[in-house]
Amino acid sequence: MAKKEETLESGNEAIGGEPRVYELGFHLDPELPAEEVKKSYQTVRDLIMGASTIVAEGEPEKIQLAYTISRQDVAGRRDFNSAYFCWIAYETTPENHGEIIAAASENQRIIRFIDVLTTKEAARHAVEMRDIAETIAKPDEDADTGSGAELDAVLENIVV
Repeated sequence: MAKKEETLESGNEAIGGEPRVYELGFHLDPELPAEEVKKSYQTVRDLIMGASTIVAEGEPEKIQLAYTISRQDVAGRRDFNSAYFCWIAYETTPENHGEIIAAASENQRIIRFIDVLTTKEAARHAVEMRDIAETIAKPDEDADTGSGAELDAVLENIVV
């Protein structure tokens, strides 16, 4: 009787080569021109698409970092206080997952990344929550935002 191969991966068991859902979150160099940020993001996205199925994604957005990230490169030490944050949730086999992580590690435009095991539902929920946050952050141009009651009504409609 043949025994199934089992591996331990991030505290969860992966049986054989069954596909799993992962989320790669990464910071791109904030000094890149806008066109290069898009190209760098697209390069990572194309790599992931070649080895998996994309479940959800968040395109590059420049953010202030909570703490300084220091990185040593050929030109010397560089400190980053901001970065372009991006994320891609994807479904792939453990073998292809290893290739994606190796490529992210070698990409010099990525200053830091994290890759976690997730679910399709959690990834899609993150997109929904981002859309809601953007709706709240950008007031409706036609609405008068002077009244607290009007804001409560707008928020109630978003929640429902």
